[in-house]
Amino acid sequence: MGLAAIQENGEGEMGLGGVPLGAKNKYRRMDSELTDYDGDFEHHHQLEKKRNSTRKYVFACAVFASLNNVLLGYDVGVMSGAIIFIKEDLKISEVQEEILVGVLSVISLLGSLGGGRASDVIGRKWTMGLAAIVFQAGAAVMTLAPTFRVLMIGRILAGVGIGLGVMIAPVYIAEISPTVSRGKLTSFPEIFINAGILLGYVSNYAFSGLPAHMNWRIMLAVGILPSVFIAFALCIIPESPRWLVMKNRIEEARSVLLKTNDDESEVEERLAEIQLAAGVSIGEKAVWRQLLSPSPALGRMLITGFGIQCFQQITGIDATVYYSPEIFKAAGIDGNSKLLAATVAVGVTKTVFILVAIILIDKAGRKPLLYVSTIGMTICLFSLGVTLSLLNEGSVGIALAILFVCGNVAFFSVGIGPVCWVVTSEIFPLKVRAQASALGAVGNRVCSGLIAMSFLSVSRAITVGGTFFIFSVLSALSVAFVYKLVPETKGKSLEQIESMFQNEYEVPGGELQLGDVEHLVQKG
Repeated sequence: MGLAAIQENGEGEMGLGGVPLGAKNKYRRMDSELTDYDGDFEHHHQLEKKRNSTRKYVFACAVFASLNNVLLGYDVGVMSGAIIFIKEDLKISEVQEEILVGVLSVISLLGSLGGGRASDVIGRKWTMGLAAIVFQAGAAVMTLAPTFRVLMIGRILAGVGIGLGVMIAPVYIAEISPTVSRGKLTSFPEIFINAGILLGYVSNYAFSGLPAHMNWRIMLAVGILPSVFIAFALCIIPESPRWLVMKNRIEEARSVLLKTNDDESEVEERLAEIQLAAGVSIGEKAVWRQLLSPSPALGRMLITGFGIQCFQQITGIDATVYYSPEIFKAAGIDGNSKLLAATVAVGVTKTVFILVAIILIDKAGRKPLLYVSTIGMTICLFSLGVTLSLLNEGSVGIALAILFVCGNVAFFSVGIGPVCWVVTSEIFPLKVRAQASALGAVGNRVCSGLIAMSFLSVSRAITVGGTFFIFSVLSALSVAFVYKLVPETKGKSLEQIESMFQNEYEVPGGELQLGDVEHLVQKG
């Protein structure tokens, strides 16, 4: 009876407990599902592997593209200490000191203006190489300069190189970066500027014990070393896919996009967007004519980009960095070694807090960081003015001065320092992006130069504390500018940001006005 009750499967085989192992039973289906699961797991593993590889590649490109910014940062940091010994060795006046410090920023506008055109002709990548060559030539001349006049020639060359490098790095990184991580990666140049400043401060402190005719030359000569790494970087990084599309090198652009995007399905979509953006302006006015006679949308972009670049500098950050020894001397610190040691604290603070911005910029967004930054800077600048005016004697005044200077650079680094370059590299249409970004960089460098070349004279006229009261007022104005005219660009592709400015119903702040809503309702 028991044997008769046992069923057989199609092959005449029986499973345990009399359960048939037929071709269609559930156990066979589980085997099939396990096989499918293994296949899905392997596919997922391959995707994750490619994603990690892509992220590392884009990260490396952003790092290499930012190396030129170390040169700018190093020059700013090292000159704050080197100028003490240059004055002693070459016997220069205070006016010559201001000119020597500030001329680099003013002259760099020539590099920035030329950089926009150069990057459209020879490409973003090789413009970075040109920037490094010009800067290194200037650094070499400064190192060997026997007189103030020759030192100025080297300074001018270095300024042109810095102008080229400062404007092109954010543009290049924005154009190769995936949307999701563009803010973080485009902040890298600011990280490297801060790292350069810190290295400059450390170099000042390390070589300050050498004879005055030698130490400042060694300080400046160290700035030549990054050229080795920049030469190596140019052999690794690809050209910008957006520049390649502009030159009708579509297959090369597709190849770069495949290396820099996780999802292959997005590559064709992104390539189509870039081609559309590149083609919109074909046959229209020349680029500079577009910038000088802009459409309403481009006009809003220019106000936002140029304005935020100027506000980054007129709040006095370069004066704080270049003349930090003078500021600390006004607070009561004596002796070159102590002054230079205090500046190292400023460099460390500036570098550490830029890392906070990198973590938050693609999570919190651009605008919240700008609010925190500009409001915090306003408070610190005002407090520094009060400290230097009322508490400029004794250990309490010294401690508060160091605290507020470090606080100011910390708030700068967490917001307007990096976000300024991110926003400027994001908002402009592809056809005018390089030149418009160059125009923003010109505003940045001119403001930096004017502040650097006038700080000592203004401080002698109204005191150092009074100067920082002026900076605090300008910083307060920057809060209002951010509120009214800076949009939130987090999570949008470059082409979507362009469309956002072109949409007449969306204001740059990213919100709809009541009249716009009523108009939309009527239109509907």
